Amino acid sequence: MAKVQKIKGFVDLFPEEAAKFTYMERVARETFGRYGFGELRTPVLEKTELFQKSIGEDTDVVGKEMFTFPDRKDRLLTMRPEATAGVVRAFIDSKTHQPGKVSKYFTFGPMFRYERPQKGRQRQFHQLNAEIFGANEAQADGELILMLRTFLNNLGLTKLTIELNSLGCHECRPTYKQALVDYYKSKDKDKFCEDCQRRMETNPLRVLDCKVPACKELVVDAPVITDHLCEECEAHFADVKAILDGAGVSYELNPRLVRGLDYYVRTCFEVASYDIGSQTAVAGGGRYDGLIKNLGGPDCSATGFACGMERLALLLDHVELDRPDFYLAVVDKDAANEAMLFAQELREKGLKGDVSYAGGSMKSRMRAANKSGAKVCLIMGGDEMVNKTITVKYMEEERDQETLERSLYLASL
Repeated sequence: MAKVQKIKGFVDLFPEEAAKFTYMERVARETFGRYGFGELRTPVLEKTELFQKSIGEDTDVVGKEMFTFPDRKDRLLTMRPEATAGVVRAFIDSKTHQPGKVSKYFTFGPMFRYERPQKGRQRQFHQLNAEIFGANEAQADGELILMLRTFLNNLGLTKLTIELNSLGCHECRPTYKQALVDYYKSKDKDKFCEDCQRRMETNPLRVLDCKVPACKELVVDAPVITDHLCEECEAHFADVKAILDGAGVSYELNPRLVRGLDYYVRTCFEVASYDIGSQTAVAGGGRYDGLIKNLGGPDCSATGFACGMERLALLLDHVELDRPDFYLAVVDKDAANEAMLFAQELREKGLKGDVSYAGGSMKSRMRAANKSGAKVCLIMGGDEMVNKTITVKYMEEERDQETLERSLYLASL
């Protein structure tokens, strides 16, 4: 019978690799908590229209990459391709927003996009997101970038570059879009890739983000959005830069930086790391005022970021699993039940460890104890079972092996 194989682009994470994700989640909880963020968990399955309305039907994500299917009542459902839309939907559903109230959330979990799998990018991938709702001030953007940098530093990633741009607002961006369209029309359209030829009509800013070398060369002299910002957007962007300057955070202004999703306005940023040599983008985000209202919620400002956890995992050194406190070696099969019960008493004391299920030679059991990395090897055979004792071999200390009464050993813990 043929074996059932995993789906292409979906990866199993065994303990050694999963430890990196657990570590990132722990550092995120500790770091984000210091900035007043609370954890929010949202479903992985949402109504398709949520992403059509939030991300934009003309984007590559909605048009090409979503896992979408009808349920039994022919309602279209989608495995979430990103987290922000679901967080906004949850925020609206909660009906907790009040004028002047600021809400801060972080979330992490699996996302799904039908893309070509490659190193650091899978069809099921994991994101870590943080969002601030209800603050239209530039200080919220600045705080968010500072928190992201602190989080990455706390992971041990220090060789970072931050790229920063402003995308303008719904007042000044139309003028810039028209300037871009006029510029594109001055070029030979056939020299652009097929995707960019489509984007010229549907999302002109995305042409600036194309990775095709020919397209990148064609937009070198394209107009820059920072030359088209209104006074309010200029002031907002100046405050964001002032906060980063005041905190001693270096950054690069990149007028070609855009976000792949339609809902972004004003501040946008991307963080890359050089910790593995070549530049690797690990996080990005920005402001998306208007999205909450567009999805049927209150007129509430918002800003946020997302980290790709697979990318971060590539940058992390090996994360050590917590060492067990004990390994209980059974060397007489008749002692197996009693050893299991004693191990349970140790665990109830708060110790972490493993126990062999059946008897075996002392050599094989010591080999297993060494492999486990346990601090002590507890040995139980026929004599220990009869005498209610336990033999203790210290694996990391230069102490002689000793045999103690089990009750006394437990009392010493």
